[in-house]
Amino acid sequence: MNLKTFSFLVLLICIGLSSGCGVYNFTGGTLSPDTKTISISQFYNNAPLGPSNMSALFTETIKDYFQQNTSLELVDSNGDLQLDGFITNYTITPVAATSGSQGQADFSALSRITITVSATYTNVNDATFDFDRSFSFFKDFDNSTNLASNEEAFVEEIFDQIVLDIFNASVANW
Repeated sequence: MNLKTFSFLVLLICIGLSSGCGVYNFTGGTLSPDTKTISISQFYNNAPLGPSNMSALFTETIKDYFQQNTSLELVDSNGDLQLDGFITNYTITPVAATSGSQGQADFSALSRITITVSATYTNVNDATFDFDRSFSFFKDFDNSTNLASNEEAFVEEIFDQIVLDIFNASVANW
């Protein structure tokens, strides 16, 4: 038996031995074998600003992410894992000031969209993983960018990161 074959067999044995402790997935998370379903409630928009479709966009984004990255069945209510919450804040703030040329006022060259989502996670099989906390992320953009035509893409990018953070805090246990 050559070294490559031996190394491959050792790797297979290690993988086989480590798989007996729970249900593993490629995202690094471990779920109890008793955990089979997840219910994700509508995340309502309680932010005073922002696009009107944020609630639906965030809810669908998080549902899609959990379905694509776990083997959990999405159910309407009373899942083994339960996730709900709301969008608490949407702000646009100046980040970098630029001085105006002769006789013109100073202005912001860079702005930041920040979105905050409050999430409550319940694991009915193991309450030690439960949490109720806020997740926030931002996107900086140049003020020469047309916000009206790019806002949806910016919001989607921010939501992708917040969903990843919620996923890591809940299922991936990071």
